[in-house]
Amino acid sequence: MTVQGLPMAVPAQDLPAQVRIHEVGARDGLQNEKATVPTEVKAEFVRRLADAGLTTIEATSFVHPKWVPQLADAEQLFPLISDLPGVRLPVLVPNERGLDRALALGARHVAVFASATEPFAKANLNRTVDEALAMFEPVVARAKADKVHVRGYLSMCFGDPWEGAVPIHQVVRVCKSLMDMGCDELSLGDTIGVATPGHVQSLLAELNEEGVPTSALGVHFHDTYGQALANTLAALQHGVTTVDASAGGLGGCPYAKSATGNLATEDLVWMLQGLGIDTGVDLGRLTATSVWMAGQLGRPSPSRTVKALSHQE
Repeated sequence: MTVQGLPMAVPAQDLPAQVRIHEVGARDGLQNEKATVPTEVKAEFVRRLADAGLTTIEATSFVHPKWVPQLADAEQLFPLISDLPGVRLPVLVPNERGLDRALALGARHVAVFASATEPFAKANLNRTVDEALAMFEPVVARAKADKVHVRGYLSMCFGDPWEGAVPIHQVVRVCKSLMDMGCDELSLGDTIGVATPGHVQSLLAELNEEGVPTSALGVHFHDTYGQALANTLAALQHGVTTVDASAGGLGGCPYAKSATGNLATEDLVWMLQGLGIDTGVDLGRLTATSVWMAGQLGRPSPSRTVKALSHQE
């Protein structure tokens, strides 16, 4: 149920005036779905997200279909959405072959995905951390030579299901490697949702001390322990202005079984609107989009805001 004037905007001190939401629902949100989502449904999802005001929508992943069958239709999907005006459509590319496929379709924003820990690098990429970084070097170099924007994802920044606690210096080392090879921005991933606000601010501070500017950093929180919004606020207080979120709270991680859903975009937008922070997103349209997508998937959205605004049971 929408109530006029709510949330009431009450700005807090020392927070950014504007936040760019990096919407991951169409890729990270859907990649775990066991039942294949039709390509046209994915395209309609992206179009509706754009209509709701989201300007960065991660579209798909050019990985081998064997690893992520849900995204095997990348070549069919991307042309259906590539003409959306004013919308960036990043795609994941694991290697040079993936980059070739993305560039052939005109992609101008790509992402590589690394791990801060050895067990997850092995599970996700079948390589050590350093072997994965070596694989990304020519990908990033070629993308930058073609003036393509490159994002570096870093998983397991706050904890690992095999190793437990992950030392901050270990995360910083991999972050610096990604920046040194030419990534334009980094997304710090709390893949299993174990971060807490003090940990977030300590990692951000150490990255700054080692020469990685806050302007190059985004955050990607999972809500396993209900900490995603608290961690986001901690990042905003540090000056971060890019936040990853997934419409309707879709998604998890296929290689980390303890990972639950991403931070729901609607929950993020509700908090940001209440803080007087501009996102450019129409919350009503976004909620309607997530309700529609939940219907396509045959289950209700886990987003608290979607439930509150739509009476979804």
